[in-house]
Amino acid sequence: MEYLDFELPIKELEEQLSKCKVIGEESDVDVTETCKQIDKKLKQTKKDIYKNLTAWQRVQLSRHPSRPYTLDYVRAICGDTFLELHGDRTVKDDKAMIGGLGKIEGQSFMIIGQQKGYNTKTRQYRNFGMANPEGYRKALRLMKMAEKFGIPVISFVDTPGAYPGIEAEERGQGEAIARNIMEMTRLKVPVIVIIIGEGASGGALGIGVGDRVLMLENTWYSVISPESCSSILWRSWEYKEQAAEALKLTAKDMKKLHLVDDIVKEPLGGAHSDREKTFKTVAQTIIENYEDLKKMTPEELVEDRMEKYANMGVYKN
Repeated sequence: MEYLDFELPIKELEEQLSKCKVIGEESDVDVTETCKQIDKKLKQTKKDIYKNLTAWQRVQLSRHPSRPYTLDYVRAICGDTFLELHGDRTVKDDKAMIGGLGKIEGQSFMIIGQQKGYNTKTRQYRNFGMANPEGYRKALRLMKMAEKFGIPVISFVDTPGAYPGIEAEERGQGEAIARNIMEMTRLKVPVIVIIIGEGASGGALGIGVGDRVLMLENTWYSVISPESCSSILWRSWEYKEQAAEALKLTAKDMKKLHLVDDIVKEPLGGAHSDREKTFKTVAQTIIENYEDLKKMTPEELVEDRMEKYANMGVYKN
């Protein structure tokens, strides 16, 4: 188990509880009451820490190395029904963007999302979840295929941004993202977007337009990362915490600003602390939202989606 800096009090109490149990097992000393007291204090400490997280602490949780990624959700929710599809039919298959067909409770969905790696080797293989233009073109190809066959789309967003390399720009990174945004507003099938980790910049927007945009509780969604914002404004990364607060990037802030539709609750301690519960909650949320959206005609879906995004940022007296 890896602990973040603000989780150290929890780590200390868990170690104390573990030692207390070992003493009880290896000796005749009755440590039941002591263990109960430590456990009680541990539960209270967890509540106090996780109920009062700062914006920067939520950013840290969204990047936790044990946090489930797109393929974790897909495998848990769809099981053996997921069939991954590859390639953009132009350049190559982008490993940072995954997509394919899968079933949730008997309903077929086209699932797309950014995929990060678990260690150095897989992070390089997945390009740290930063897609190239061919990744966005693959996503669009699959979404248009879903539209052709009347299959709803699920998009899992988890990226530090689109890949900013020279070769990506040469192949039209900006155009690929812009086209995806335009095409997603016009898809004639239900589109459900879920931010499961980092939702940074155009890299997130490239697969982030939907009828329902949902955020897990400990995720963030913003035009820029706190570190990059800090380096631009203060010429240093040291002010990332102030930048995180100023950017209003948490799920609560985004819901308040009407930029996302709902917040998906996470288990106490984050999505990684109880993966099974997180997967179950996400699957249930997807089905609930789909049940509402499937009642609408294709024309109503497009009209509502266009109106929703057209109203963003509009100030009314």
